[in-house]
Amino acid sequence: MEERIAQPAAVAAPPTFLRANAEAIAFVVMAVGLAVAPFFTYPLFLMQAMCFALFACAFNLLIGYVGLLSFGHALYFGWASYLAAHAAKVWGLTPELAILTGTATAAILGLVAGSLAIRRQGIYFAMITLALAQMMFFFALQAEFTGGEDGIQAVPRGYLFGLIDLRNDVAIYALVLFVFLGGFLLIYRIIHSPFGEVLKAIRENEPRAISLGYKTDRYKLIAFILSAALAGLAGSTKAIVMQLASLTDVNWPMSGEVVLMTLVGGLGTIFGPVVGAFVILAMQFKLSVVGEWVLVIQGVIFVTCVLLFRRGIVGEITARFKS
Repeated sequence: MEERIAQPAAVAAPPTFLRANAEAIAFVVMAVGLAVAPFFTYPLFLMQAMCFALFACAFNLLIGYVGLLSFGHALYFGWASYLAAHAAKVWGLTPELAILTGTATAAILGLVAGSLAIRRQGIYFAMITLALAQMMFFFALQAEFTGGEDGIQAVPRGYLFGLIDLRNDVAIYALVLFVFLGGFLLIYRIIHSPFGEVLKAIRENEPRAISLGYKTDRYKLIAFILSAALAGLAGSTKAIVMQLASLTDVNWPMSGEVVLMTLVGGLGTIFGPVVGAFVILAMQFKLSVVGEWVLVIQGVIFVTCVLLFRRGIVGEITARFKS
């Protein structure tokens, strides 16, 4: 009887080991690919895509692993962008301090918004996040330091740690790559930690998690703050790279765009949001000549993915390999 009980455990171990190895290989391929990509593709596009990929990964942490759909994540991305740009241009802070300022701002906003939103579930949660985001959008429109409709322009990239000139294309690209990979690894670690396992349990069956003694509201709030802070990290980095913070970053279409990126790439997959962000940004970059029609094309692709590729690009590929 002991041999029969022990055998399934031995059989179950290899798939987990293989999955971990596959994820490690995929990460190395992604990192190497992004490191050499500037030799073949426009570097500014790649840096923008990495910022949005980190934004999508932060959003996926909340919806994919906790099951909370936020329609207001532009709040953290956009306001972090504003504060980072203001800190660099007006306060004269170095780039790393400006990015940290924006990230801390997003975390504080996440704490406030999350404390209010997690009291509700489902569509009510989503509507609260959207309402808070729109309230802060109109504040950004009226506030003097945000520049209103003009935004904060000509943001200086400055010197990293007072030493490295970020006006150099290689230096700024290396910084963005480091921020993206660091944020990605942090999210990966969160997902595969005991804390992440509790988040997955809450997503699957919150009443059961509560019956086991977990204070689910506390876990959801921490996850919300982490997601907001990482979204803020992406927004802050984007402001320094693009040298601009504008109303576009904080408006509701940005929240919809990150939802689109996550669903196209693969909801609840670690690499899906990255793929989705690059696909959506590539479409916008390549199809910019058609003007507003790019939104129609994005809508068609979104509907196609929902109908035919319900798991997203990465989700469908992963399912094919498992079968």
